[in-house]
Amino acid sequence: MAQARQGTRHARKQAICRKAQRRHSHFYERCSHWSFNRSDEAEPIHWYRERWVLAGTALLITFLSGIIMPVWASAMRPVPAPELRTVLPLALPKLNEIDTPAPTVADWQVVRVHPGQTLSDIFSGRGLSMTDLQKVIDAAGKTGSVLQSIRPGDEFDFLIGRDGQLQAFRFDKDDATRATMRFDAGNPVLTLQARAIEQRVHMAHAVIESSLFGAGAKAGLNEGMIVKLADVFKYDIDFLKDIRSGDSFTVIYDDVYRDGVYDHAGDIIAAEFFNRGHRYTAYRFKEPDGSYNYYSEDGRPLRKSLLRTPVAFTRISSRFSLARKHPILGYTRAHKGVDYAAPTGTPIHAAGDGVIVYRGWERGFGNFVLIKHSAEYSTAYAHMSRFEPGERVGTHVHQGQVIGFVGMTGLATGPHLHYEVRVYGKQENPLTVTMPKPKPLPPKLLAQFKQQMQPMLARLKATDADIQLARREAATHHDE
Repeated sequence: MAQARQGTRHARKQAICRKAQRRHSHFYERCSHWSFNRSDEAEPIHWYRERWVLAGTALLITFLSGIIMPVWASAMRPVPAPELRTVLPLALPKLNEIDTPAPTVADWQVVRVHPGQTLSDIFSGRGLSMTDLQKVIDAAGKTGSVLQSIRPGDEFDFLIGRDGQLQAFRFDKDDATRATMRFDAGNPVLTLQARAIEQRVHMAHAVIESSLFGAGAKAGLNEGMIVKLADVFKYDIDFLKDIRSGDSFTVIYDDVYRDGVYDHAGDIIAAEFFNRGHRYTAYRFKEPDGSYNYYSEDGRPLRKSLLRTPVAFTRISSRFSLARKHPILGYTRAHKGVDYAAPTGTPIHAAGDGVIVYRGWERGFGNFVLIKHSAEYSTAYAHMSRFEPGERVGTHVHQGQVIGFVGMTGLATGPHLHYEVRVYGKQENPLTVTMPKPKPLPPKLLAQFKQQMQPMLARLKATDADIQLARREAATHHDE
Protein backbone atom coordinates (compact mmCIF):
# COMPACT_ATOMS: atom_id res chain seq x y z
CA MET A 1 0.00 0.00 0.00
CA ALA A 2 2.75 2.49 0.89
CA GLN A 3 4.58 1.87 -2.33
CA ALA A 4 1.38 2.44 -4.28
CA ARG A 5 0.78 5.84 -2.60
CA GLN A 6 4.37 6.95 -3.24
CA GLY A 7 4.09 6.01 -6.88
CA THR A 8 0.83 7.94 -7.19
CA ARG A 9 2.44 11.13 -5.73
CA HIS A 10 5.43 10.85 -8.06
CA ALA A 11 3.18 10.47 -11.09
CA ARG A 12 1.23 13.54 -9.99
CA LYS A 13 4.44 15.65 -9.71
CA GLN A 14 5.51 14.55 -13.17
CA ALA A 15 2.18 15.59 -14.59
CA ILE A 16 2.41 19.06 -12.97
CA CYS A 17 5.93 19.61 -14.36
CA ARG A 18 4.87 18.57 -17.91
CA LYS A 19 1.87 20.94 -17.71
CA ALA A 20 4.13 23.86 -16.57
CA GLN A 21 6.63 23.17 -19.33
CA ARG A 22 3.91 23.19 -21.95
CA ARG A 23 2.43 26.47 -20.63
CA HIS A 24 5.85 28.24 -20.37
CA SER A 25 7.67 26.53 -23.16
CA HIS A 26 9.31 29.74 -24.41
CA PHE A 27 11.02 30.38 -21.00
CA TYR A 28 12.31 26.84 -20.68
CA GLU A 29 13.72 27.01 -24.19
CA ARG A 30 15.86 30.07 -23.32
CA CYS A 31 16.95 29.12 -19.77
CA SER A 32 17.11 25.39 -19.95
CA HIS A 33 20.92 25.48 -19.75
CA TRP A 34 20.71 27.17 -16.27
CA SER A 35 19.58 23.99 -14.72
CA PHE A 36 21.33 22.97 -11.51
CA ASN A 37 20.77 19.32 -12.37
CA ARG A 38 23.60 17.63 -14.19
CA SER A 39 22.51 15.24 -16.92
CA ASP A 40 23.95 13.75 -20.03
CA GLU A 41 21.57 15.79 -22.21
CA ALA A 42 22.53 19.31 -20.87
CA GLU A 43 25.95 21.00 -20.62
CA PRO A 44 27.15 21.33 -16.98
CA ILE A 45 26.92 24.92 -15.52
CA HIS A 46 30.00 26.67 -14.00
CA TRP A 47 29.64 27.96 -10.36
CA TYR A 48 31.44 31.27 -10.97
CA ARG A 49 28.59 32.55 -13.13
CA GLU A 50 26.13 32.09 -10.29
CA ARG A 51 28.39 33.97 -7.91
CA TRP A 52 28.68 36.89 -10.33
CA VAL A 53 24.95 37.10 -10.72
CA LEU A 54 24.26 37.00 -6.99
CA ALA A 55 27.00 39.59 -6.17
CA GLY A 56 25.76 41.97 -8.86
CA THR A 57 22.23 41.73 -7.56
CA ALA A 58 23.38 42.50 -3.97
CA LEU A 59 25.43 45.49 -5.10
CA LEU A 60 22.53 46.87 -7.10
CA ILE A 61 20.18 46.63 -4.11
CA THR A 62 22.75 48.30 -1.81
CA PHE A 63 23.38 51.14 -4.26
CA LEU A 64 19.67 51.83 -4.72
CA SER A 65 19.13 51.78 -0.92
CA GLY A 66 21.94 54.35 -0.40
CA ILE A 67 20.30 56.76 -2.84
CA ILE A 68 16.64 56.26 -2.19
CA MET A 69 16.65 56.15 1.65
CA PRO A 70 18.44 59.52 2.32
CA VAL A 71 16.33 61.25 -0.30
CA TRP A 72 13.23 59.85 1.28
CA ALA A 73 14.36 60.86 4.80
CA SER A 74 15.15 64.41 3.66
CA ALA A 75 11.78 64.68 2.02
CA MET A 76 10.07 63.60 5.24
CA ARG A 77 12.03 66.04 7.49
CA PRO A 78 9.97 69.11 8.59
CA VAL A 79 11.08 72.51 7.37
CA PRO A 80 13.00 74.31 10.24
CA ALA A 81 11.62 77.57 11.53
CA PRO A 82 13.74 80.65 10.68
CA GLU A 83 16.10 81.77 13.54
CA LEU A 84 15.23 85.18 14.93
CA ARG A 85 18.15 87.52 15.66
CA THR A 86 18.19 90.93 17.38
CA VAL A 87 20.80 93.57 16.61
CA LEU A 88 21.79 95.80 19.57
CA PRO A 89 24.01 98.89 19.39
CA LEU A 90 27.40 98.48 21.20
CA ALA A 91 29.28 101.50 22.51
CA LEU A 92 32.98 101.10 21.71
CA PRO A 93 35.68 102.77 23.85
CA LYS A 94 37.49 105.71 22.41
CA LEU A 95 40.97 105.17 21.06
CA ASN A 96 42.68 107.13 23.84
CA GLU A 97 40.81 105.07 26.45
CA ILE A 98 42.24 101.88 24.96
CA ASP A 99 45.78 103.21 24.98
CA THR A 100 45.63 104.40 28.64
CA PRO A 101 46.91 101.68 31.06
CA ALA A 102 44.95 100.89 34.21
CA PRO A 103 46.24 102.59 37.37
CA THR A 104 48.49 100.40 39.53
CA VAL A 105 48.92 100.26 43.30
CA ALA A 106 52.12 101.92 44.55
CA ASP A 107 54.77 99.28 45.27
CA TRP A 108 56.09 100.47 48.63
CA GLN A 109 59.17 98.73 50.01
CA VAL A 110 58.86 98.39 53.80
CA VAL A 111 62.10 98.24 55.80
CA ARG A 112 62.27 97.44 59.52
CA VAL A 113 65.29 98.70 61.47
CA HIS A 114 67.55 96.01 62.95
CA PRO A 115 69.90 96.50 65.92
CA GLY A 116 73.04 98.37 64.91
CA GLN A 117 71.58 99.77 61.67
CA THR A 118 71.76 103.43 60.80
CA LEU A 119 69.62 105.41 58.40
CA SER A 120 72.53 105.59 55.96
CA ASP A 121 72.81 101.77 56.07
CA ILE A 122 69.13 101.46 55.23
CA PHE A 123 69.34 103.91 52.31
CA SER A 124 72.41 102.25 50.85
CA GLY A 125 70.67 98.88 51.21
CA ARG A 126 67.92 100.20 48.90
CA GLY A 127 70.50 101.29 46.33
CA LEU A 128 70.12 104.97 47.26
CA SER A 129 72.89 107.50 47.76
CA MET A 130 73.73 109.86 50.59
CA THR A 131 72.34 112.63 48.38
CA ASP A 132 68.95 110.94 48.58
CA LEU A 133 69.25 110.71 52.37
CA GLN A 134 70.13 114.38 52.65
CA LYS A 135 67.21 115.24 50.38
CA VAL A 136 64.84 113.38 52.73
CA ILE A 137 66.27 115.05 55.85
CA ASP A 138 66.01 118.50 54.26
CA ALA A 139 62.44 117.90 53.09
CA ALA A 140 61.35 116.56 56.50
CA GLY A 141 62.60 119.61 58.42
CA LYS A 142 61.45 119.64 62.03
CA THR A 143 59.07 116.76 61.29
CA GLY A 144 62.08 114.53 60.70
CA SER A 145 63.56 114.88 64.17
CA VAL A 146 62.76 111.21 64.76
CA LEU A 147 65.11 110.35 61.89
CA GLN A 148 68.04 111.54 63.97
CA SER A 149 67.67 108.71 66.49
CA ILE A 150 66.09 105.64 64.92
CA ARG A 151 65.47 102.52 67.01
CA PRO A 152 65.24 98.81 66.25
CA GLY A 153 61.72 98.02 65.13
CA ASP A 154 61.10 101.38 63.45
CA GLU A 155 59.69 101.11 59.92
CA PHE A 156 60.49 103.20 56.85
CA ASP A 157 58.74 102.90 53.49
CA PHE A 158 60.40 103.57 50.13
CA LEU A 159 58.78 104.10 46.73
CA ILE A 160 61.50 103.62 44.10
CA GLY A 161 60.93 103.95 40.33
CA ARG A 162 62.13 101.53 37.68
CA ASP A 163 65.07 103.83 37.02
CA GLY A 164 66.19 103.45 40.65
CA GLN A 165 65.23 107.01 41.61
CA LEU A 166 63.54 107.73 44.95
CA GLN A 167 59.97 108.82 44.27
CA ALA A 168 58.57 108.89 47.80
CA PHE A 169 59.51 108.18 51.40
CA ARG A 170 57.31 107.83 54.46
CA PHE A 171 57.78 107.26 58.18
CA ASP A 172 55.90 107.57 61.45
CA LYS A 173 56.34 111.02 62.96
CA ASP A 174 54.72 109.57 66.08
CA ASP A 175 52.21 106.84 66.87
CA ALA A 176 49.28 108.92 65.57
CA THR A 177 50.87 110.65 62.54
CA ARG A 178 52.41 109.34 59.33
CA ALA A 179 54.62 111.66 57.26
CA THR A 180 54.94 111.14 53.49
CA MET A 181 57.39 112.95 51.20
CA ARG A 182 57.07 112.79 47.41
CA PHE A 183 59.84 113.75 45.01
CA ASP A 184 58.29 112.88 41.64
CA ALA A 185 56.98 116.34 40.80
CA GLY A 186 59.77 118.89 41.07
CA ASN A 187 59.90 120.32 44.59
CA PRO A 188 59.39 117.75 47.40
CA VAL A 189 55.91 117.68 48.91
CA LEU A 190 55.42 116.73 52.59
CA THR A 191 52.02 115.56 53.82
CA LEU A 192 50.93 114.45 57.30
CA GLN A 193 48.21 111.86 57.77
CA ALA A 194 46.44 111.32 61.09
CA ARG A 195 45.97 107.70 62.08
CA ALA A 196 43.41 106.28 64.50
CA ILE A 197 45.23 105.02 67.59
CA GLU A 198 43.68 102.69 70.16
CA GLN A 199 45.39 101.37 73.28
CA ARG A 200 43.95 98.14 74.69
CA VAL A 201 44.83 97.38 78.30
CA HIS A 202 45.65 93.83 79.48
CA MET A 203 46.73 92.18 82.73
CA ALA A 204 48.99 89.17 83.22
CA HIS A 205 50.19 87.21 86.23
CA ALA A 206 52.80 84.45 86.42
CA VAL A 207 54.87 82.47 88.88
CA ILE A 208 58.47 81.83 87.84
CA GLU A 209 59.41 78.16 87.73
CA SER A 210 62.60 78.11 85.67
CA SER A 211 63.05 81.48 83.92
CA LEU A 212 61.49 84.91 83.56
CA PHE A 213 60.93 84.40 79.83
CA GLY A 214 59.29 81.04 80.33
CA ALA A 215 56.90 82.44 82.94
CA GLY A 216 56.12 85.50 80.85
CA ALA A 217 55.39 83.47 77.74
CA LYS A 218 53.09 81.19 79.77
CA ALA A 219 51.21 84.30 80.95
CA GLY A 220 50.72 85.50 77.36
CA LEU A 221 53.44 88.16 77.24
CA ASN A 222 55.53 88.49 74.10
CA GLU A 223 59.30 88.69 74.29
CA GLY A 224 59.36 92.48 73.87
CA MET A 225 57.03 93.03 76.83
CA ILE A 226 59.08 90.68 79.03
CA VAL A 227 62.20 92.71 78.19
CA LYS A 228 60.33 95.89 79.14
CA LEU A 229 59.32 94.34 82.46
CA ALA A 230 62.94 93.49 83.23
CA ASP A 231 63.98 96.98 82.14
CA VAL A 232 61.52 98.60 84.56
CA PHE A 233 62.89 96.71 87.59
CA LYS A 234 66.53 96.48 86.48
CA TYR A 235 67.61 99.11 89.03
CA ASP A 236 66.38 96.99 91.96
CA ILE A 237 66.62 93.40 90.65
CA ASP A 238 69.53 91.70 88.94
CA PHE A 239 67.70 89.39 86.55
CA LEU A 240 70.85 87.37 85.88
CA LYS A 241 71.53 86.49 89.53
CA ASP A 242 68.56 87.37 91.76
CA ILE A 243 65.67 85.48 90.13
CA ARG A 244 64.50 82.41 92.05
CA SER A 245 61.88 79.73 91.49
CA GLY A 246 58.67 80.87 93.21
CA ASP A 247 59.14 84.57 92.41
CA SER A 248 56.03 86.06 90.83
CA PHE A 249 54.86 89.17 89.04
CA THR A 250 51.67 90.90 87.95
CA VAL A 251 51.77 93.40 85.13
CA ILE A 252 49.22 95.79 83.60
CA TYR A 253 50.20 96.76 80.05
CA ASP A 254 48.69 97.93 76.79
CA ASP A 255 48.94 97.10 73.08
CA VAL A 256 48.74 99.72 70.37
CA TYR A 257 46.26 99.27 67.53
CA ARG A 258 46.53 101.59 64.56
CA ASP A 259 43.59 101.95 62.15
CA GLY A 260 41.96 98.99 63.91
CA VAL A 261 44.93 96.65 63.32
CA TYR A 262 47.52 95.52 65.88
CA ASP A 263 50.62 97.65 65.37
CA HIS A 264 53.03 97.03 68.21
CA ALA A 265 53.36 96.29 71.91
CA GLY A 266 52.66 99.27 74.10
CA ASP A 267 54.12 100.03 77.52
CA ILE A 268 53.88 98.73 81.04
CA ILE A 269 51.37 100.86 82.96
CA ALA A 270 51.85 99.27 86.36
CA ALA A 271 53.67 96.23 87.69
CA GLU A 272 54.34 94.34 90.88
CA PHE A 273 57.26 91.95 91.35
CA PHE A 274 57.92 89.61 94.30
CA ASN A 275 61.61 88.66 94.43
CA ARG A 276 63.08 86.69 97.35
CA GLY A 277 60.21 87.81 99.58
CA HIS A 278 60.58 91.52 98.71
CA ARG A 279 57.77 93.39 96.97
CA TYR A 280 58.67 95.91 94.27
CA THR A 281 56.17 98.15 92.50
CA ALA A 282 56.33 100.36 89.42
CA TYR A 283 53.85 102.91 88.05
CA ARG A 284 54.22 104.86 84.83
CA PHE A 285 53.90 108.62 85.20
CA LYS A 286 54.09 111.43 82.65
CA GLU A 287 56.46 114.24 83.57
CA PRO A 288 55.70 117.92 82.83
CA ASP A 289 58.19 117.85 79.93
CA GLY A 290 56.23 115.02 78.25
CA SER A 291 58.63 112.21 79.17
CA TYR A 292 57.55 109.09 81.06
CA ASN A 293 59.25 107.58 84.08
CA TYR A 294 58.46 104.83 86.59
CA TYR A 295 57.97 105.39 90.29
CA SER A 296 57.40 103.06 93.20
CA GLU A 297 54.16 103.01 95.13
CA ASP A 298 55.48 105.68 97.54
CA GLY A 299 56.63 107.97 94.71
CA ARG A 300 60.31 106.96 94.68
CA PRO A 301 61.90 107.16 91.21
CA LEU A 302 63.00 103.73 90.00
CA ARG A 303 65.45 105.14 87.51
CA LYS A 304 68.88 105.84 88.85
CA SER A 305 70.79 108.84 87.65
CA LEU A 306 73.40 106.59 85.99
CA LEU A 307 73.30 103.07 84.56
CA ARG A 308 75.84 100.56 85.77
CA THR A 309 75.59 98.57 82.51
CA PRO A 310 74.84 100.74 79.45
CA VAL A 311 74.94 97.81 76.99
CA ALA A 312 73.31 94.40 76.59
CA PHE A 313 76.32 92.18 77.23
CA THR A 314 77.06 88.44 77.19
CA ARG A 315 79.65 88.49 79.99
CA ILE A 316 82.08 90.72 81.87
CA SER A 317 85.41 90.08 80.17
CA SER A 318 87.52 92.25 82.48
CA ARG A 319 86.73 93.92 85.80
CA PHE A 320 87.97 97.11 87.41
CA SER A 321 91.53 96.56 88.68
CA LEU A 322 94.52 98.66 89.67
CA ALA A 323 96.96 95.92 88.63
CA ARG A 324 95.98 93.98 85.52
CA LYS A 325 98.27 92.46 82.92
CA HIS A 326 97.35 94.08 79.61
CA PRO A 327 96.38 91.38 77.06
CA ILE A 328 98.15 93.17 74.19
CA LEU A 329 100.92 95.27 75.78
CA GLY A 330 101.91 92.38 78.04
CA TYR A 331 102.80 94.39 81.15
CA THR A 332 100.83 95.19 84.29
CA ARG A 333 98.90 98.43 84.50
CA ALA A 334 95.62 99.66 86.00
CA HIS A 335 92.34 98.82 84.27
CA LYS A 336 90.07 101.62 85.45
CA GLY A 337 86.81 100.41 84.00
CA VAL A 338 84.67 97.36 83.26
CA ASP A 339 84.76 95.52 79.93
CA TYR A 340 81.42 94.13 78.73
CA ALA A 341 81.84 91.57 75.93
CA ALA A 342 79.13 91.89 73.26
CA PRO A 343 78.78 91.26 69.51
CA THR A 344 80.00 93.95 67.12
CA GLY A 345 77.21 96.42 66.36
CA THR A 346 75.41 96.06 69.71
CA PRO A 347 73.94 99.49 70.63
CA ILE A 348 75.65 101.44 73.43
CA HIS A 349 73.36 103.67 75.51
CA ALA A 350 74.08 106.86 77.41
CA ALA A 351 74.28 106.01 81.12
CA GLY A 352 72.37 109.15 82.04
CA ASP A 353 71.22 112.56 80.92
CA GLY A 354 74.13 114.79 79.98
CA VAL A 355 76.20 116.54 77.33
CA ILE A 356 78.81 114.99 75.01
CA VAL A 357 82.15 116.70 75.79
CA TYR A 358 84.41 114.46 73.66
CA ARG A 359 83.73 112.35 70.59
CA GLY A 360 86.61 111.04 68.48
CA TRP A 361 89.70 108.84 68.40
CA GLU A 362 91.58 108.32 71.64
CA ARG A 363 94.93 106.52 71.74
CA GLY A 364 94.47 102.96 72.98
CA PHE A 365 90.70 103.43 73.31
CA GLY A 366 89.86 103.76 69.61
CA ASN A 367 86.51 105.45 69.00
CA PHE A 368 85.77 107.17 72.31
CA VAL A 369 82.88 109.18 73.83
CA LEU A 370 82.88 111.15 77.09
CA ILE A 371 79.59 112.41 78.56
CA LYS A 372 79.34 114.94 81.42
CA HIS A 373 76.27 114.39 83.58
CA SER A 374 76.89 116.90 86.35
CA ALA A 375 79.74 118.78 87.93
CA GLU A 376 80.55 115.58 89.84
CA TYR A 377 79.84 112.67 87.49
CA SER A 378 80.87 111.75 83.96
CA THR A 379 81.03 108.47 81.98
CA ALA A 380 83.34 107.20 79.24
CA TYR A 381 82.79 104.64 76.43
CA ALA A 382 85.63 103.11 74.39
CA HIS A 383 86.43 100.72 71.48
CA MET A 384 83.25 101.62 69.53
CA SER A 385 82.94 100.32 65.99
CA ARG A 386 81.22 103.56 65.01
CA PHE A 387 79.36 106.53 66.47
CA GLU A 388 75.66 107.23 66.28
CA PRO A 389 75.15 109.70 63.35
CA GLY A 390 74.01 113.20 64.16
CA GLU A 391 75.65 113.39 67.59
CA ARG A 392 78.63 115.61 68.17
CA VAL A 393 80.40 117.54 70.92
CA GLY A 394 77.83 119.72 72.69
CA THR A 395 74.87 117.43 71.91
CA HIS A 396 72.47 116.83 74.82
CA VAL A 397 71.60 113.15 75.31
CA HIS A 398 69.09 111.35 77.50
CA GLN A 399 69.56 108.23 79.55
CA GLY A 400 69.19 105.17 77.32
CA GLN A 401 69.79 107.06 74.07
CA VAL A 402 72.06 105.25 71.59
CA ILE A 403 75.43 106.98 71.27
CA GLY A 404 77.43 104.32 69.40
CA PHE A 405 77.95 100.63 68.73
CA VAL A 406 80.21 97.93 70.17
CA GLY A 407 83.46 97.25 68.31
CA MET A 408 87.15 96.54 68.87
CA THR A 409 88.91 99.70 67.72
CA GLY A 410 92.10 100.68 69.52
CA LEU A 411 93.94 98.11 71.65
CA ALA A 412 91.36 95.31 71.90
CA THR A 413 91.46 91.56 71.38
CA GLY A 414 87.73 91.20 70.74
CA PRO A 415 84.52 93.23 70.48
CA HIS A 416 83.52 94.77 73.82
CA LEU A 417 82.64 98.02 75.55
CA HIS A 418 85.12 99.56 77.96
CA TYR A 419 82.94 101.56 80.40
CA GLU A 420 84.14 104.06 83.01
CA VAL A 421 82.41 106.10 85.70
CA ARG A 422 84.38 109.19 86.75
CA VAL A 423 83.76 111.16 89.93
CA TYR A 424 85.34 114.61 89.67
CA GLY A 425 87.48 113.20 86.86
CA LYS A 426 88.73 110.13 88.79
CA GLN A 427 87.80 106.65 87.53
CA GLU A 428 85.75 104.59 89.98
CA ASN A 429 84.50 101.00 89.79
CA PRO A 430 81.16 101.17 87.88
CA LEU A 431 79.88 98.06 89.71
CA THR A 432 80.36 99.45 93.23
CA VAL A 433 80.49 103.24 93.01
CA THR A 434 77.73 105.16 94.79
CA MET A 435 75.51 106.55 92.06
CA PRO A 436 73.89 109.95 92.38
CA LYS A 437 70.34 109.82 93.72
CA PRO A 438 67.56 110.77 91.29
CA LYS A 439 65.48 113.81 92.04
CA PRO A 440 62.19 112.96 93.77
CA LEU A 441 58.85 114.27 92.57
CA PRO A 442 57.99 117.70 93.93
CA PRO A 443 54.95 117.78 96.27
CA LYS A 444 52.50 118.97 93.60
CA LEU A 445 53.49 116.27 91.10
CA LEU A 446 53.59 113.67 93.87
CA ALA A 447 49.92 114.39 94.63
CA GLN A 448 49.04 114.00 90.93
CA PHE A 449 50.99 110.76 90.75
CA LYS A 450 49.21 109.20 93.74
CA GLN A 451 45.85 110.20 92.33
CA GLN A 452 46.62 108.63 88.94
CA MET A 453 48.01 105.40 90.37
CA GLN A 454 45.01 104.62 92.62
CA PRO A 455 42.99 102.69 89.96
CA MET A 456 46.04 100.60 88.99
CA LEU A 457 46.90 100.00 92.64
CA ALA A 458 43.34 98.79 93.28
CA ARG A 459 43.55 96.32 90.36
CA LEU A 460 46.88 94.94 91.58
CA LYS A 461 45.55 94.49 95.12
CA ALA A 462 42.40 92.78 93.82
CA THR A 463 44.57 90.41 91.80
CA ASP A 464 46.72 89.69 94.86
CA ALA A 465 43.57 88.89 96.86
CA ASP A 466 42.31 86.50 94.16
CA ILE A 467 45.70 84.77 94.01
CA GLN A 468 45.87 84.33 97.78
CA LEU A 469 42.30 82.96 97.82
CA ALA A 470 43.12 80.49 95.04
CA ARG A 471 46.22 79.35 96.92
CA ARG A 472 44.27 78.79 100.15
CA GLU A 473 41.59 76.80 98.31
CA ALA A 474 44.27 74.70 96.61
CA ALA A 475 45.93 74.04 99.97
CA THR A 476 42.58 73.04 101.53
CA HIS A 477 41.83 70.58 98.72
CA HIS A 478 45.33 69.16 99.07
CA ASP A 479 44.87 68.56 102.82
CA GLU A 480 41.54 66.83 102.20
